[in-house]
Amino acid sequence: MKKKNLIVALSVATCAPVCAQKAVTDSSRVVNLQEAVVASTRATAKTPVAFTNVSKKEIESQNFGLDLPFLLLRTPSVLTTSDAGAGVGYTTIRVRGTDATRINITANGIPMNDAESHQIFWVNTPDLASSLQDIQVQRGAGTSTNGSGAFGASVNLRTGNISMKPFARVSGSYGSFNTHRETVQAGTGLLGGHWAFDARLSNIQSDGYRDRASSDLKSYFIQGGYFADRTTVKFITFSGKEQTYHAWDGISREQLESDRTYNPNGEYVGDDGKIHYYGDQNDNYRQTHYQLLLTQLLSRGWTFNAALHYTNGYGFYQEYKTNRTLEEYGLVPFPVAGSTELQTKSDLVRKKIVDSDFGGGLFSFDYKAGRWDASVGGSLNYYNNHHTGRLLWVKNYVGALLPDQKYYDNESSKTDGTVYGKATYEIARGLSAYADLQYRYIRYKITGVNDAWDWTATPAQMQQLHINEPFSFFNPKAGLFWKINPQHSAYASFSVAQKEPTRNNYTDGLLTAYPKPEKLFDYELGYTFQSPRFSAGVNLYYMDYTDQLVLNGKLNEIGEAMAENVPDSYRMGMEVTLGARLTDWLRWDVNATWSKNRIKDYVGYLSNYDENWNDLYSQTAIHAGDKPIAFSPSFMLGSLISASWKGFSASLQSQFVTRQYLDNFGTKENSLDPYFVNNLDLSYGFAVRGMKRVEIGVSIYNLFNEKYETNGYSQDAAIYQGGNTGGSYTVSRDPRFYPMAGTNFLAHVALNF
Repeated sequence: MKKKNLIVALSVATCAPVCAQKAVTDSSRVVNLQEAVVASTRATAKTPVAFTNVSKKEIESQNFGLDLPFLLLRTPSVLTTSDAGAGVGYTTIRVRGTDATRINITANGIPMNDAESHQIFWVNTPDLASSLQDIQVQRGAGTSTNGSGAFGASVNLRTGNISMKPFARVSGSYGSFNTHRETVQAGTGLLGGHWAFDARLSNIQSDGYRDRASSDLKSYFIQGGYFADRTTVKFITFSGKEQTYHAWDGISREQLESDRTYNPNGEYVGDDGKIHYYGDQNDNYRQTHYQLLLTQLLSRGWTFNAALHYTNGYGFYQEYKTNRTLEEYGLVPFPVAGSTELQTKSDLVRKKIVDSDFGGGLFSFDYKAGRWDASVGGSLNYYNNHHTGRLLWVKNYVGALLPDQKYYDNESSKTDGTVYGKATYEIARGLSAYADLQYRYIRYKITGVNDAWDWTATPAQMQQLHINEPFSFFNPKAGLFWKINPQHSAYASFSVAQKEPTRNNYTDGLLTAYPKPEKLFDYELGYTFQSPRFSAGVNLYYMDYTDQLVLNGKLNEIGEAMAENVPDSYRMGMEVTLGARLTDWLRWDVNATWSKNRIKDYVGYLSNYDENWNDLYSQTAIHAGDKPIAFSPSFMLGSLISASWKGFSASLQSQFVTRQYLDNFGTKENSLDPYFVNNLDLSYGFAVRGMKRVEIGVSIYNLFNEKYETNGYSQDAAIYQGGNTGGSYTVSRDPRFYPMAGTNFLAHVALNF
């Protein structure tokens, strides 16, 4: 209740200064005011960075139910993954080979990444794409932004402008794996010359390609605005509620051939000796966002933007675990019926809970006049998260087992402050200089008992967390942009980016050693050509990392890959884009990325076991030398052929990706095979009496039924005979993969009023 009262009070306080403003007379100015709040974190035509803008029209042409990462597949250097195999549920995005923890996500300039994991879980924001105005994807370090550091890309989401005219839209889709989406949107238009409101309700459900990999996603988006001649105040709230059955574990290479849809999560052998699946092996989460945005035109050339935000998240997942060591859950061994022996392991059901709060504010003063385009801004955010684990059931347990018995409990907090100043100055006609200076301070704390067993402690116990780490980062950026003539332009830039470790970087790996922060020197050089019929661009990049956190081959208990600092690593490559309007109704766009991604002197580790697969609680170091970075293909090719004629439209989107390694040892056995996937969309729009427009169509994904995988993990181990780690060993390789669906479809319809 206190949180809601605070939001209302802030709304009133912010609205008060504008209540006497005169009525809006220029709708174009209203649109510009709505867009201004995110301007300071976005790249413009003269910013010397590599970026791609995805318009509202482009979003709508693909948005039929798949998660937002799959709507960005047409942009250069982008890869996507899906645990369930069909693009609904848990999905992620990679850019230039970097994973989601290194991709900064903002909505209206407000951080969306989880402050601890540094990821955004798109399953918590279902159908957000239906409420977006556009998306900007910056590759590399990009411009200064708010929230976690950008080490591969920044994705800047801008929610939809409030419509100045009344409207309604009903859309839906249905297709393979019982996947369906229903969305209702409506807006009041401008009321009384000052006010306007929009709303959206969405429901997405899917059985998933893999067995039991179901998703049940519900969401809403509501926004209201006050508009005056020089002022805009907007209040936005959006929320998502999800329930997904676990598809977190991959399958073996043999199973890819024999049973591609197999999902091992929730599987156990019952007392009858038959295989069963735990029905409540679900992830459940609800996340609600509140944003209060102010844009004020101060004087000629000057604009002030401010935002307050708050996000609350609560969720849990339950899972059936087999043959678990009781001691690791705070339980004592119990007697076995008819025997004097004590049972030290048993099947059990556990529940992991998180309850988080994230809030803060940001501001910017923006100036644009004459030769100057400048911004000064900053943000201050605070995050708190409570992690709890409980035991719900233990098979055949003899002893005291409390209801919902707690076996771990810890709390984390994070303070994150940023100030920046950036400016573009036109030195001479067509030639501009760019400078961007950012200072960021972070204080991260974790206290309590973690869910990992610390076998290094005496006596062994659950991991005790006492983390209190401060970080201070100065991130300068500079560059030149040259508009040679109306058709040709070029740019060059240098950027420094630094990033603190994630929660998993602390809690995984060596329990007694903290990871170091990462540092990136990013060099970019680009050229573009633009004409009415043809466009082309090339971008060269060299990303030089110090202490980059990379995969080390280990996994934690829920299948997440661990990472370690490596002193020297780099990514270098060339991104090429080509676009041709072949006729008035036919267009072909192509993008390609050639890259080399290496760790200069990699030392990896194998966990040690004896010949009976008993854990020896030690590791063998492998000095592997110069090796490719995991999940970083050396070549990617994207193609989009699109046609539009008299209401009919068709597009064929294709992507080819070369081999990706699951770890940093670069072995073919632990790798994803190259793949070439094509998606076809056909649609037709027409007018009907009583409606503005009706749109119908069908999207066919994986048109040629390619068998491919986009994600996985390695499970290498050193097997010592007799348990003597001083002798020779053999390497056991047993990688796991996440298969993607074969040919599948979604039929879709939209009614616009």
